[in-house]
Amino acid sequence: MTLKTVLVICLVTCLCLIGIRLLGQQVPVEAPTGFDTPTLQTVNAGSQSSSNGLPEPSGDTFVRDQQVFEKREDASLGLGPVFNATSCSECHQNPVSGGASQITEIRVGHLDDNGNFVNPTVTVNGGTISGRSLINDRAVCPEAQEHVPAAETIRTLRAVLNTLGDGFVEAIDDGTLLAMAKMQPAMSNGAIHGEAIQVPILEAPGQTRIGRFGWKDQHGSLLSFTADAYLNEMGITSRLKPTDMTSVCKIKNDPEDTPDELGMANIDHFAQFMRATKAPPRDTSLEATPDAQAGQVTFENIGCNICHVESITTAPAGTVLNGGTFTVPDALGNKVIHPFSDFLLHDVGTGDGIVQAGPQDTAPKLRTTPLWGLRMHSRFLHDLSALTLEDAILRHAGEAKHVKRRFRDLNAAEKQQLITFLRSL
Repeated sequence: MTLKTVLVICLVTCLCLIGIRLLGQQVPVEAPTGFDTPTLQTVNAGSQSSSNGLPEPSGDTFVRDQQVFEKREDASLGLGPVFNATSCSECHQNPVSGGASQITEIRVGHLDDNGNFVNPTVTVNGGTISGRSLINDRAVCPEAQEHVPAAETIRTLRAVLNTLGDGFVEAIDDGTLLAMAKMQPAMSNGAIHGEAIQVPILEAPGQTRIGRFGWKDQHGSLLSFTADAYLNEMGITSRLKPTDMTSVCKIKNDPEDTPDELGMANIDHFAQFMRATKAPPRDTSLEATPDAQAGQVTFENIGCNICHVESITTAPAGTVLNGGTFTVPDALGNKVIHPFSDFLLHDVGTGDGIVQAGPQDTAPKLRTTPLWGLRMHSRFLHDLSALTLEDAILRHAGEAKHVKRRFRDLNAAEKQQLITFLRSL
């Protein structure tokens, strides 16, 4: 190739990039990564943290958002009557605030005469709690303590999910998720077919969006997710979820989460914190090794990446989402992320039998587990019942049975290279 040819190519490339910008389109760039929200003592909470650059509402700071995320609640502040944790970071804390953890919650239910999933009705002190599959582990008084009814024959544990980088996940356009679902059957001879479900956006009544948060894709926005978690995991009501599950031992009026002097309720700070976190980082040293690189090739060759999608580009800055309530900022727009997930529902033989936001066919399905941050996990699968990565892979079935078969056919060295690659995530 001559120097003249090189110069022409460079000129054309520059003109193309300029043209893209003139047309109002943005060139995608890598999203920032890092475990940069260390959980510290209250007096120093957030002092060593850094965000992805997301603009803060007037008067707010990322440090303050993290402090609210880590704040411990009690009954006088609205905790309970039934709950699982006293702060967001009590569960979402490995290795920093916002991460996943070893904590699980209880989900139960039963089938009706037509084989459809039905939520339990739980008796507490003569009253009942219904309309959800969750059984809370804790209560503010003995009278409110929940127990699994004997009639609920579907019983499962469900692990706490990572929230780091979820602002980028929220910024994925619905069309991107639908396009992945459409391509999967052709990529797998019809075996893999992810399901995208429309779920309500709580902050935009009457509006829906493709779900992407929670094991069942039960939420499409981070504000909806935080309001639901605040009620179900901590028992605290808000403007989006204004009624407690029970009035037994209740001492505070609903809604319990009220705006502060900035006009922001706790659920707003929670959502702002998650939107501003960086994506989980890779172990760059391990990633650069020949074994990890060979393992990634194997990961792709046997078809793991059909569901565990390696790279996704978020919607352009300025895109309006969540029923018109959220506009993608520059910090989240047109960013390339590597979640190793399609955020779709699949039946891979490890489902929990629970139905939440989707139709009855979603009972055996779960959202594809994002593998970013996988190296921080010591237990695997939705119920943390697999203690090794190989066990987790071999538990796959259903849509993934052909991928598992290919894994089994690998020789010992190839399997170890694949595991090395996974440990670099």
